Amino acid sequence: MSPALYDLSPVLRLLLVGGVLTAVPLLWVLLRHRRTSPMGRYQALTVVTLFLTFDLVLFGAFTRLTDSGLGCPDWPGCYGSASPLGAKEAIATAQAAMPTGPVTHSKAWVEMVHRYLATGVGGLILVLAVSAWLGRKTYLKQSGLGPWLPTFTLVWVCVQGAFGALTVTMKLFPAIVSLHLLGAYLLLALLTVQVVRNGGMAAAVPTWVKPWAVAALAMLVLQAASGAWVSTNYAVLACTEFPMCQGSWWPAMDFGGALELWRPLGVGHDGEHISFQVLTAIHFTHRLLAALTVLVLASLAWRLRSLAALRQPSRWLGALLLLQVVTGLSNVVLDWPLLAAVLHTGGAGALLVTLVWILALTAQPSLNGKKE
Repeated sequence: MSPALYDLSPVLRLLLVGGVLTAVPLLWVLLRHRRTSPMGRYQALTVVTLFLTFDLVLFGAFTRLTDSGLGCPDWPGCYGSASPLGAKEAIATAQAAMPTGPVTHSKAWVEMVHRYLATGVGGLILVLAVSAWLGRKTYLKQSGLGPWLPTFTLVWVCVQGAFGALTVTMKLFPAIVSLHLLGAYLLLALLTVQVVRNGGMAAAVPTWVKPWAVAALAMLVLQAASGAWVSTNYAVLACTEFPMCQGSWWPAMDFGGALELWRPLGVGHDGEHISFQVLTAIHFTHRLLAALTVLVLASLAWRLRSLAALRQPSRWLGALLLLQVVTGLSNVVLDWPLLAAVLHTGGAGALLVTLVWILALTAQPSLNGKKE
Protein backbone atom coordinates (compact mmCIF):
# COMPACT_ATOMS: atom_id res chain seq x y z
CA MET A 1 0.00 0.00 0.00
CA SER A 2 1.11 3.52 -0.74
CA PRO A 3 1.56 5.79 2.29
CA ALA A 4 -0.70 8.78 2.89
CA LEU A 5 0.63 11.77 0.98
CA TYR A 6 0.56 13.95 4.10
CA ASP A 7 1.44 12.48 7.50
CA LEU A 8 2.05 15.14 10.17
CA SER A 9 2.95 12.72 12.96
CA PRO A 10 6.75 13.34 12.68
CA VAL A 11 6.44 17.16 12.56
CA LEU A 12 7.70 17.80 16.11
CA ARG A 13 10.75 15.56 15.64
CA LEU A 14 11.53 17.23 12.31
CA LEU A 15 11.25 20.64 13.94
CA LEU A 16 13.67 19.47 16.62
CA VAL A 17 16.19 18.48 13.95
CA GLY A 18 15.65 21.83 12.22
CA GLY A 19 16.12 23.61 15.54
CA VAL A 20 19.48 21.93 16.06
CA LEU A 21 20.56 22.86 12.54
CA THR A 22 19.46 26.44 13.19
CA ALA A 23 21.29 26.62 16.52
CA VAL A 24 24.69 25.60 15.15
CA PRO A 25 25.28 28.59 12.80
CA LEU A 26 23.44 30.90 15.20
CA LEU A 27 25.77 30.03 18.07
CA TRP A 28 28.78 30.28 15.76
CA VAL A 29 27.80 33.83 14.78
CA LEU A 30 27.13 34.83 18.40
CA LEU A 31 30.49 33.51 19.60
CA ARG A 32 32.55 34.78 16.68
CA HIS A 33 30.99 38.24 16.74
CA ARG A 34 30.34 38.56 20.47
CA ARG A 35 32.33 41.82 20.64
CA THR A 36 30.58 43.48 17.71
CA SER A 37 27.42 45.58 17.79
CA PRO A 38 23.96 43.95 17.59
CA MET A 39 23.64 45.18 14.00
CA GLY A 40 27.05 43.68 13.23
CA ARG A 41 25.91 40.31 14.55
CA TYR A 42 22.66 40.63 12.63
CA GLN A 43 24.57 41.33 9.42
CA ALA A 44 26.86 38.35 10.03
CA LEU A 45 23.86 36.08 10.56
CA THR A 46 22.28 37.39 7.33
CA VAL A 47 25.45 36.58 5.39
CA VAL A 48 25.59 33.09 6.90
CA THR A 49 21.92 32.54 6.06
CA LEU A 50 22.51 33.61 2.45
CA PHE A 51 25.47 31.23 2.21
CA LEU A 52 23.49 28.30 3.65
CA THR A 53 20.50 29.09 1.42
CA PHE A 54 22.79 28.90 -1.60
CA ASP A 55 24.08 25.55 -0.32
CA LEU A 56 20.47 24.43 0.03
CA VAL A 57 19.80 25.35 -3.62
CA LEU A 58 22.80 23.26 -4.66
CA PHE A 59 21.64 20.31 -2.57
CA GLY A 60 18.13 20.70 -3.99
CA ALA A 61 19.63 20.43 -7.48
CA PHE A 62 21.54 17.34 -6.36
CA THR A 63 18.31 15.85 -5.00
CA ARG A 64 16.48 16.45 -8.27
CA LEU A 65 19.32 15.32 -10.52
CA THR A 66 19.83 12.06 -8.63
CA ASP A 67 16.09 11.33 -8.98
CA SER A 68 15.73 11.46 -5.19
CA GLY A 69 12.73 13.80 -5.14
CA LEU A 70 10.40 10.89 -4.40
CA GLY A 71 12.86 9.02 -2.19
CA CYS A 72 10.26 9.48 0.54
CA PRO A 73 6.82 9.48 -1.15
CA ASP A 74 5.01 11.31 1.66
CA TRP A 75 5.50 14.64 3.43
CA PRO A 76 6.97 15.96 5.70
CA GLY A 77 8.56 12.73 6.95
CA CYS A 78 9.42 9.40 5.37
CA TYR A 79 6.64 6.82 5.57
CA GLY A 80 5.42 8.66 8.66
CA SER A 81 8.86 8.62 10.33
CA ALA A 82 11.23 11.49 11.01
CA SER A 83 14.10 9.70 9.25
CA PRO A 84 14.67 6.78 6.86
CA LEU A 85 15.87 4.75 9.88
CA GLY A 86 12.32 4.47 11.14
CA ALA A 87 11.06 3.66 7.64
CA LYS A 88 13.68 1.10 6.63
CA GLU A 89 11.19 -1.76 6.30
CA ALA A 90 8.81 0.24 4.10
CA ILE A 91 11.74 1.49 2.02
CA ALA A 92 13.12 -2.04 1.65
CA THR A 93 9.73 -3.27 0.45
CA ALA A 94 9.45 -0.46 -2.11
CA GLN A 95 13.02 -1.03 -3.27
CA ALA A 96 12.45 -4.75 -3.65
CA ALA A 97 9.49 -4.01 -5.90
CA MET A 98 11.45 -1.46 -7.97
CA PRO A 99 15.22 -1.85 -7.34
CA THR A 100 16.18 1.37 -9.17
CA GLY A 101 13.62 3.56 -7.45
CA PRO A 102 12.05 5.99 -7.12
CA VAL A 103 12.28 4.78 -3.50
CA THR A 104 15.64 3.41 -2.32
CA HIS A 105 17.53 3.74 0.94
CA SER A 106 20.09 6.16 -0.53
CA LYS A 107 17.46 8.29 -2.26
CA ALA A 108 15.40 8.45 0.91
CA TRP A 109 18.39 9.81 2.83
CA VAL A 110 19.12 12.40 0.14
CA GLU A 111 15.52 13.58 0.18
CA MET A 112 15.32 13.76 3.98
CA VAL A 113 18.65 15.57 4.34
CA HIS A 114 17.30 18.15 1.91
CA ARG A 115 14.22 18.58 4.11
CA TYR A 116 16.36 18.85 7.26
CA LEU A 117 18.53 21.56 5.67
CA ALA A 118 15.46 23.43 4.46
CA THR A 119 14.02 23.40 7.97
CA GLY A 120 17.31 24.74 9.36
CA VAL A 121 17.41 27.59 6.83
CA GLY A 122 13.79 28.38 7.63
CA GLY A 123 14.72 28.61 11.31
CA LEU A 124 17.51 31.09 10.56
CA ILE A 125 15.16 33.24 8.49
CA LEU A 126 12.68 33.18 11.40
CA VAL A 127 15.43 34.40 13.74
CA LEU A 128 16.27 37.21 11.30
CA ALA A 129 12.64 38.33 11.07
CA VAL A 130 12.10 38.30 14.84
CA SER A 131 15.40 40.14 15.42
CA ALA A 132 14.48 42.77 12.84
CA TRP A 133 11.24 43.50 14.68
CA LEU A 134 12.87 43.56 18.13
CA GLY A 135 15.53 46.01 16.93
CA ARG A 136 13.43 47.72 14.27
CA LYS A 137 14.62 51.26 15.04
CA THR A 138 18.28 50.34 14.65
CA TYR A 139 17.52 48.15 11.67
CA LEU A 140 15.57 50.89 9.91
CA LYS A 141 18.33 53.43 10.53
CA GLN A 142 21.04 51.11 9.23
CA SER A 143 19.34 49.57 6.20
CA GLY A 144 16.51 51.95 5.39
CA LEU A 145 14.29 48.91 4.85
CA GLY A 146 12.51 48.39 8.13
CA PRO A 147 11.58 44.89 9.30
CA TRP A 148 9.16 44.20 6.46
CA LEU A 149 11.67 42.68 4.03
CA PRO A 150 12.86 40.06 6.58
CA THR A 151 9.19 39.40 7.32
CA PHE A 152 8.37 38.89 3.64
CA THR A 153 11.41 36.61 3.39
CA LEU A 154 9.97 34.53 6.23
CA VAL A 155 6.62 34.34 4.46
CA TRP A 156 8.33 33.34 1.23
CA VAL A 157 10.35 30.54 2.83
CA CYS A 158 7.04 29.15 4.11
CA VAL A 159 5.68 29.31 0.55
CA GLN A 160 8.80 27.44 -0.55
CA GLY A 161 8.01 24.77 2.00
CA ALA A 162 4.55 24.41 0.48
CA PHE A 163 6.08 24.05 -2.99
CA GLY A 164 8.42 21.41 -1.59
CA ALA A 165 5.45 19.46 -0.25
CA LEU A 166 3.62 19.72 -3.58
CA THR A 167 6.74 18.56 -5.42
CA VAL A 168 6.41 15.25 -3.57
CA THR A 169 2.64 14.88 -3.39
CA MET A 170 2.11 15.87 -7.05
CA LYS A 171 4.79 13.38 -8.15
CA LEU A 172 7.38 15.79 -9.59
CA PHE A 173 4.79 17.81 -11.55
CA PRO A 174 7.11 19.83 -13.85
CA ALA A 175 5.46 23.22 -13.30
CA ILE A 176 5.59 22.81 -9.51
CA VAL A 177 9.22 21.67 -9.50
CA SER A 178 10.17 24.59 -11.79
CA LEU A 179 8.36 27.09 -9.56
CA HIS A 180 10.10 25.57 -6.53
CA LEU A 181 13.50 26.27 -8.12
CA LEU A 182 12.53 29.80 -9.17
CA GLY A 183 11.21 30.40 -5.66
CA ALA A 184 14.60 29.39 -4.28
CA TYR A 185 16.24 31.97 -6.55
CA LEU A 186 13.83 34.62 -5.23
CA LEU A 187 14.84 33.66 -1.69
CA LEU A 188 18.49 34.22 -2.64
CA ALA A 189 17.59 37.62 -4.09
CA LEU A 190 15.72 38.72 -0.94
CA LEU A 191 18.63 37.76 1.30
CA THR A 192 21.15 39.44 -1.02
CA VAL A 193 19.28 42.76 -0.82
CA GLN A 194 19.35 42.53 2.97
CA VAL A 195 23.09 41.78 3.06
CA VAL A 196 23.89 44.79 0.86
CA ARG A 197 21.54 47.21 2.60
CA ASN A 198 22.39 46.04 6.13
CA GLY A 199 26.03 46.70 5.35
CA GLY A 200 25.23 50.29 4.42
CA MET A 201 26.73 49.75 0.97
CA ALA A 202 25.83 52.08 -1.89
CA ALA A 203 27.48 53.28 -5.08
CA ALA A 204 26.97 56.45 -7.10
CA VAL A 205 26.89 55.28 -10.71
CA PRO A 206 25.77 56.53 -14.13
CA THR A 207 22.05 56.49 -14.80
CA TRP A 208 22.35 53.78 -17.48
CA VAL A 209 23.43 51.12 -14.99
CA LYS A 210 20.05 50.40 -13.41
CA PRO A 211 18.03 49.84 -16.60
CA TRP A 212 20.81 47.67 -18.02
CA ALA A 213 21.00 45.62 -14.82
CA VAL A 214 17.20 45.29 -14.64
CA ALA A 215 17.09 44.09 -18.25
CA ALA A 216 19.89 41.62 -17.57
CA LEU A 217 18.10 40.32 -14.47
CA ALA A 218 14.83 39.91 -16.37
CA MET A 219 16.66 38.02 -19.12
CA LEU A 220 18.39 35.80 -16.56
CA VAL A 221 15.11 34.96 -14.80
CA LEU A 222 13.51 34.03 -18.14
CA GLN A 223 16.51 31.86 -18.97
CA ALA A 224 16.45 30.26 -15.50
CA ALA A 225 12.76 29.43 -15.97
CA SER A 226 13.61 27.88 -19.33
CA GLY A 227 16.44 25.89 -17.76
CA ALA A 228 14.16 24.67 -14.97
CA TRP A 229 11.66 23.54 -17.63
CA VAL A 230 14.42 21.63 -19.45
CA SER A 231 15.58 19.92 -16.26
CA THR A 232 12.17 19.06 -14.83
CA ASN A 233 11.08 17.57 -18.17
CA TYR A 234 14.38 15.66 -18.54
CA ALA A 235 14.94 17.29 -21.93
CA VAL A 236 18.69 17.89 -21.57
CA LEU A 237 19.62 14.94 -23.75
CA ALA A 238 17.16 15.76 -26.52
CA CYS A 239 20.18 17.34 -28.22
CA THR A 240 23.52 15.69 -27.58
CA GLU A 241 25.71 17.75 -29.90
CA PHE A 242 26.62 21.41 -30.27
CA PRO A 243 26.06 23.75 -32.06
CA MET A 244 23.79 21.50 -34.14
CA CYS A 245 21.00 19.36 -32.72
CA GLN A 246 20.23 15.89 -34.05
CA GLY A 247 22.43 16.62 -37.06
CA SER A 248 20.39 19.68 -38.01
CA TRP A 249 20.40 23.42 -37.42
CA TRP A 250 16.61 23.30 -36.99
CA PRO A 251 15.43 19.79 -35.96
CA ALA A 252 11.82 18.64 -35.90
CA MET A 253 10.12 20.34 -32.95
CA ASP A 254 6.68 20.77 -31.39
CA PHE A 255 6.65 24.19 -29.73
CA GLY A 256 2.94 23.94 -28.92
CA GLY A 257 3.55 20.90 -26.76
CA ALA A 258 6.65 22.49 -25.25
CA LEU A 259 4.57 25.45 -24.03
CA GLU A 260 1.92 23.24 -22.43
CA LEU A 261 2.85 24.17 -18.88
CA TRP A 262 0.25 22.50 -16.65
CA ARG A 263 0.56 18.74 -17.12
CA PRO A 264 2.01 15.74 -15.28
CA LEU A 265 5.57 14.62 -15.89
CA GLY A 266 5.97 13.07 -19.34
CA VAL A 267 2.27 13.28 -20.20
CA GLY A 268 0.40 15.72 -22.46
CA HIS A 269 -3.11 17.13 -22.04
CA ASP A 270 -4.49 14.18 -24.03
CA GLY A 271 -3.08 11.69 -21.55
CA GLU A 272 -0.52 10.40 -24.03
CA HIS A 273 3.23 10.49 -23.50
CA ILE A 274 4.79 13.69 -24.82
CA SER A 275 6.72 13.28 -28.03
CA PHE A 276 10.45 13.55 -28.57
CA GLN A 277 9.70 16.63 -30.72
CA VAL A 278 8.27 18.31 -27.60
CA LEU A 279 11.44 17.57 -25.62
CA THR A 280 13.55 18.85 -28.51
CA ALA A 281 11.58 22.11 -28.61
CA ILE A 282 12.03 22.56 -24.84
CA HIS A 283 15.78 22.03 -25.16
CA PHE A 284 16.20 24.16 -28.29
CA THR A 285 14.25 27.09 -26.80
CA HIS A 286 16.66 27.08 -23.87
CA ARG A 287 19.59 27.21 -26.30
CA LEU A 288 18.15 30.17 -28.18
CA LEU A 289 17.46 32.07 -24.96
CA ALA A 290 20.94 31.18 -23.70
CA ALA A 291 22.57 32.91 -26.67
CA LEU A 292 20.60 36.10 -25.99
CA THR A 293 21.24 35.91 -22.24
CA VAL A 294 24.99 35.53 -22.72
CA LEU A 295 25.00 38.53 -25.07
CA VAL A 296 23.09 40.75 -22.61
CA LEU A 297 25.08 39.73 -19.51
CA ALA A 298 28.45 39.85 -21.26
CA SER A 299 27.66 43.35 -22.55
CA LEU A 300 26.72 44.48 -19.05
CA ALA A 301 29.88 42.99 -17.51
CA TRP A 302 32.00 44.70 -20.19
CA ARG A 303 30.41 48.09 -19.59
CA LEU A 304 30.64 47.81 -15.79
CA ARG A 305 34.35 47.02 -15.81
CA SER A 306 35.27 50.74 -16.06
CA LEU A 307 33.21 51.71 -12.97
CA ALA A 308 35.39 51.53 -9.89
CA ALA A 309 32.42 51.00 -7.55
CA LEU A 310 31.16 48.01 -9.57
CA ARG A 311 34.44 46.51 -10.76
CA GLN A 312 34.30 43.58 -8.33
CA PRO A 313 30.73 42.47 -9.16
CA SER A 314 31.45 42.96 -12.88
CA ARG A 315 34.34 40.50 -12.60
CA TRP A 316 32.14 38.03 -10.78
CA LEU A 317 29.51 38.46 -13.46
CA GLY A 318 31.98 37.68 -16.23
CA ALA A 319 33.51 34.68 -14.44
CA LEU A 320 30.12 33.17 -13.55
CA LEU A 321 28.86 33.68 -17.09
CA LEU A 322 31.86 31.74 -18.39
CA LEU A 323 31.12 28.98 -15.87
CA GLN A 324 27.53 28.79 -17.11
CA VAL A 325 28.61 28.45 -20.72
CA VAL A 326 31.13 25.71 -19.88
CA THR A 327 28.75 23.71 -17.66
CA GLY A 328 25.87 24.14 -20.09
CA LEU A 329 27.94 22.76 -22.97
CA SER A 330 29.24 19.97 -20.72
CA ASN A 331 25.68 18.88 -19.96
CA VAL A 332 25.05 18.45 -23.68
CA VAL A 333 28.25 16.89 -25.02
CA LEU A 334 29.24 14.86 -21.92
CA ASP A 335 25.87 13.18 -21.40
CA TRP A 336 24.61 15.36 -18.49
CA PRO A 337 27.31 14.70 -15.84
CA LEU A 338 26.04 15.22 -12.31
CA LEU A 339 28.76 17.71 -11.27
CA ALA A 340 28.23 19.93 -14.32
CA ALA A 341 24.45 19.82 -13.88
CA VAL A 342 24.63 20.84 -10.20
CA LEU A 343 27.13 23.60 -11.00
CA HIS A 344 24.89 24.85 -13.80
CA THR A 345 21.98 25.28 -11.38
CA GLY A 346 24.26 26.89 -8.80
CA GLY A 347 25.82 29.14 -11.44
CA ALA A 348 22.41 30.52 -12.37
CA GLY A 349 21.75 31.27 -8.71
CA ALA A 350 25.15 32.94 -8.32
CA LEU A 351 24.53 35.08 -11.42
CA LEU A 352 21.21 36.18 -9.95
CA VAL A 353 22.88 37.06 -6.63
CA THR A 354 25.49 39.10 -8.51
CA LEU A 355 22.90 41.06 -10.52
CA VAL A 356 20.82 41.73 -7.40
CA TRP A 357 24.04 42.78 -5.65
CA ILE A 358 24.68 45.31 -8.43
CA LEU A 359 21.12 46.65 -8.29
CA ALA A 360 21.16 46.91 -4.49
CA LEU A 361 24.48 48.77 -4.63
CA THR A 362 23.23 51.36 -7.11
CA ALA A 363 21.09 53.18 -4.58
CA GLN A 364 22.51 56.64 -5.43
CA PRO A 365 22.75 57.15 -9.21
CA SER A 366 24.91 60.07 -10.27
CA LEU A 367 23.18 63.08 -11.75
CA ASN A 368 25.61 63.71 -14.55
CA GLY A 369 25.52 60.18 -15.97
CA LYS A 370 29.29 60.02 -16.25
CA LYS A 371 31.38 56.99 -15.48
CA GLU A 372 33.08 57.02 -12.11
